Formats: sequence, C-alpha cells, structure tokens
Amino acid sequence: MDPLMPPPVRRIAVDRDPYIAPPRATGNGNSAPAAAVTTRLLAPRPVAANVRERMRIESVWLAYGDNWVVRDVSLPVRQGEVLSMIGASGSGKTTLLRSLNRLTEITAGAARSGQITLDGQDIHELEVNDLRRRVTMVFQQPNPFPMSIFDNVAYALSERPGRGGRRRRRSPQIERAVTEALHRAGLYDEVAGDLERSALRLSGGQQQRLCIARALAAEPEVLLLDEPCSALDPISTETIENLIVELRESVAIVIVTHNLQQAFRVADHVAFMHLGELVEYGTSGQVFDHPVKERTRAYISGAFG
Repeated sequence: MDPLMPPPVRRIAVDRDPYIAPPRATGNGNSAPAAAVTTRLLAPRPVAANVRERMRIESVWLAYGDNWVVRDVSLPVRQGEVLSMIGASGSGKTTLLRSLNRLTEITAGAARSGQITLDGQDIHELEVNDLRRRVTMVFQQPNPFPMSIFDNVAYALSERPGRGGRRRRRSPQIERAVTEALHRAGLYDEVAGDLERSALRLSGGQQQRLCIARALAAEPEVLLLDEPCSALDPISTETIENLIVELRESVAIVIVTHNLQQAFRVADHVAFMHLGELVEYGTSGQVFDHPVKERTRAYISGAFG
C-alpha cells in the first residue's frame, strides 16, 4: 500500500438501526434545558461574608515588543470572591495575571499602559518585593524548594518584615506560623508527623498545596493561581478546588484555567478573554448559562479553543 494514501474505510454491517438515547428527564418528566444541566452541576456554596475590592485593573494594555497581547482590560479583584480568567491559548490571560505582581517586567521588551492598584495604590509605587509578598503567585507546575516541608514554608516567613531573618526559623513564633499555613492549605494532617521530610518526596498534589501554603505564609491580600491543577490527577484537583473556595473568605483569588468545568466549579465571577480583549465579564452562572456575547457562546460550546 502507498504509505501516503489513507487507510481504507471499514464498513460494519448491522441488522438494525442505531439506538438514539433520549434527553435526560428532570424530576417532573420534562427534558432539562442545557442551562439547567450546568446549574445542577455546581454545588451550592454560601456567599462570602466579607466581599471587598483589593485590586483594580483599569484600561490596561500590555505588550511584548511591538505585539500588544492585552488590550484595554478593566476588572475588579475582590476578597471574598474567586475570579476565573478563561480563554484559548494566546488570549492574554496569563500575561494579565502576571502583571498583577509585575512579573511581566522580567521579560525584555515588556510594556504597559493603564493602571493597576492594590488597596487604592498604584502597584508601581510599591517596592516590588513588598508587592510580591502581598500579591503572591502559585504556578502551573509545583515548584517546592529542595529542602524540608517545614523549611519551604519557613523560608517565606523569614522574608517577612519583623521576622528577624532565617536564623530564627525555629522560634515558637515561626513554628506556629508554619503550622497555621499548612492548616490553611489543607496539608497539615497529611504531613504533621514528618515535617523534616524533603518536600520533593511529596506527591504532585501535596507539592502544589505546599506551594500554596508557602504563598499563604506571607499573609498576602491576593493569591494568583496560574493553571494550578493542570499537572494533577482528579483527586488532587478536587482537593485544591475545595481549598480555593474555602480560601476566598480571607484572600482575593484570581485563577487562570483552560478547564471550563473547573472555572464553573470554583469561580464567583468569570472573565472571558479572546485575542487580548476582555470579551465578557460576569457571574459564573451568567457567563456559563446565559452568555451575552456570541464569541463567549462559541467558546463555551467548544466551537473554538
């Protein structure tokens, strides 16, 4: 056979017509509309008791060289809510996320216009290390330091003002803070008996939660999550998603994800970006069940992306 030719089509003869399954019925026997299906998938969760704005993105443009990758985006970032940024690869969402603690500045040729504020103050008026303590990031791949579980968290604590440097890492104050951070990240019960174990011996999901604990140890106002579950198994993903929802009471959370189901499960508000533009912003239920823009409907339905 010519290797450039496609394989022959096999036709399988059957003695009956194919069976077409009917739509799933609701409790009253009627077919459920698509919007209702997604609504039922989202487990109800209480509204956060304290919702307040921590950051504001105002008319922000971001470029690498001559290429504008984010175009005139305005968004609020609130404590008490999870903001999920969704969109196809190349839509600008990760670049926008990294701009919130000025990580885009690391890339040569990066430029920005517009304003980003933290508690009303322009982030470029803040010392960059202080900004990154207050607005911390957890990356796509878990990146624990090659040291013990305890020292991974204590390292972040030693960088905080008033901690007295790394020589005081074993003080009772530091030990309490490490324990608290591990509790907040939902990891303490799994590692309490062996905090001297190398962090590199933890599972992928545990390593990611350790990275979240390390970020939380700095007591940030905002937690940035860049595809935090993309390298994890479903059980670890569920654990971290539950953690994200719990943490939103005490810290503003922004998550970038390609997983639409994940965005629907964890987000209070959703920002859909396409080709650098903010196409649609709204509550999770509104964006997923009743999108206003045609591009949003096409993306959510799987027409592209």
